[in-house]
Amino acid sequence: MLTGEAFEHFLPGFGNYIVIFAIILFAYSTIIGWSYYGEKCFGYLFGDRNTIVYKVIFVFVVMIGAGVEARIVWDIADIFNGLMAIPNLIGLLFFSGVIVSETKKFRHVRLQEKQQEKQRAAS
Repeated sequence: MLTGEAFEHFLPGFGNYIVIFAIILFAYSTIIGWSYYGEKCFGYLFGDRNTIVYKVIFVFVVMIGAGVEARIVWDIADIFNGLMAIPNLIGLLFFSGVIVSETKKFRHVRLQEKQQEKQRAAS
């Protein structure tokens, strides 16, 4: 609302339309992005041949989400985004040794690159 008013103030007559158009593009690209991300994750977990199940569920949920109150949609989205942290944290704990090892390797390689850059600059 505030953004629309600001655009309308500085671009009278079509400022609100710019904001509406931007919101539509953002919503559409978000749906496409989440669909693709979810499909790839579902395919990894259950096999690429089973992604049709995910697609059907996704379309069904999007249709329901389009018809319910926005507050409910935001609450559900917040819950599921929060729940995604659980497997990520478990993965971080499980792979913490690998993460530390790879970080040390990266820092060592990066330090060598910086030293080579300094040598090139000095010569």
